[in-house]
Amino acid sequence: MARRGKKRGRPVSGWVVLDKPVGMGSTEAVSKIKWLFQAEKAGHAGTLDPLASGMLPIALGEATKTVPYVQDGAKVYRFTVAWGEERSTDDLEGPVTNSSGQRPDEAEVRALLPKYTGVIMQTPPQFSAIKIAGERAYDLARDGETVDIPAREIEIGRLDLVEHGGDRSVFEVECGKGTYVRSLARDMGRDLGCFGHIAELRRVEVEPFTAEDFVTVAELEAARFGGKTDEGQDEAGAPIDFSAIDALLVDTAVALDCLPQVAVSDDAATKIRLGNPVIIRGRDAPVEADEACATARGKLVAIGAIEQGMFKPKRVFAG
Repeated sequence: MARRGKKRGRPVSGWVVLDKPVGMGSTEAVSKIKWLFQAEKAGHAGTLDPLASGMLPIALGEATKTVPYVQDGAKVYRFTVAWGEERSTDDLEGPVTNSSGQRPDEAEVRALLPKYTGVIMQTPPQFSAIKIAGERAYDLARDGETVDIPAREIEIGRLDLVEHGGDRSVFEVECGKGTYVRSLARDMGRDLGCFGHIAELRRVEVEPFTAEDFVTVAELEAARFGGKTDEGQDEAGAPIDFSAIDALLVDTAVALDCLPQVAVSDDAATKIRLGNPVIIRGRDAPVEADEACATARGKLVAIGAIEQGMFKPKRVFAG
């Protein structure tokens, strides 16, 4: 009996800037999006906890090659800290580990903000994906172990107090890669002498994407199905038209807005995709760049270096 070949997905590429709902894990979200698009490949650019909502950029196809650039981008979170309790997970999920009847006033909270702005040292939560001796910290924490997680340097561009109501404060933070907002809540609570944990957390921006790029699961499902079955064919047996859902994708090249852009001809694009360097022409073309992005007719061709007026491809993209 012949073995059935593994069903391959579509060679679709681009970014889905998902507005992830509370309760859905990041891996679950990627699987859902991959299935909706019937994509060959998918991955996300930065985990978002199940209890958090908001922006989860998911790369499909060739866009997976640009994930590191989005992971390194600045992120903006809106979050609520509940004062008076510290929890094992630093959010609502874990049991209370410390409590206090003290509550900070608005002036005390505002006075604390400069301490958490700029380049600071931060210790990740016990329940985090940090690896300790080859094991995830959250696995050790679930087994009842208290692990020594070393503090690390992070950068916070701004931390604003949006609203203060006695038992709770609402903040907005713009931060760099590796920042744990749960740790911010924990550490601020300790500094204020009242303890604290995250009660609500929403990621509203991941550079270079903005809220205008958001799309929900419901919107994707409506675009994907609309009178069609979920088996790859409509009720008459004809192939499903993916044009409506594909129209919700953000172009792969948007993730590389942070790099110098070099426009090349079709002939040069062909050479680059074969791994060959090409001479960069044009009065405004950069002479040197450790990383740059080559495009042809507005379409992404490759990421590479520019040395002595030549573009040398490092990672190419299908045409």
